[in-house]
Amino acid sequence: MEERMRIIQGDITQITVDVIVNAANSSLLGGGGVDGAIHRAGGEDILAECRMIRAKQGSCATGEAVITTAGRLPAKYVIHTVGPVWNGGSKNEEQLLESCYNNSLLLAVKHNCETIAFPNISTGIYGYPKELAAKVAIRTVESFLQTNKGIKEVVFVCYDFENFSVYKKELKEM
Repeated sequence: MEERMRIIQGDITQITVDVIVNAANSSLLGGGGVDGAIHRAGGEDILAECRMIRAKQGSCATGEAVITTAGRLPAKYVIHTVGPVWNGGSKNEEQLLESCYNNSLLLAVKHNCETIAFPNISTGIYGYPKELAAKVAIRTVESFLQTNKGIKEVVFVCYDFENFSVYKKELKEM
């Protein structure tokens, strides 16, 4: 297991890191789950920047990522990435989820961030099976860290105990 990865159970809006990743929807204008929590806790500055990004480029495609201020959050930035909706695995969901993690990490490095916190992307309302999502997340992040030394710590923040248990099990098997 990569020593720069760790897993905690908690609220991602309370984590002190350089960048918090938001499991956003393509509109970038907030929503439910992690997305809503980040927008509520971070305040209007995040939404204002998301509106500017949307005005320039339109919606954010699945697998892509954009960066904004963190507003009132205990971070410098929020990276918004749009995870795939689970369709049984036949619509490139695994590759799209990998892209979420890779594109978020690339943006973090580009902005000189050393610490990053990820939620469990796509495992809520988007229905991605938690075990499969954990495998993709950990494998993708571990692979990225092997070739990039700029990121000093990756924290997987699991809001619920079920995801926390799945991630712990997955890390032990690596």
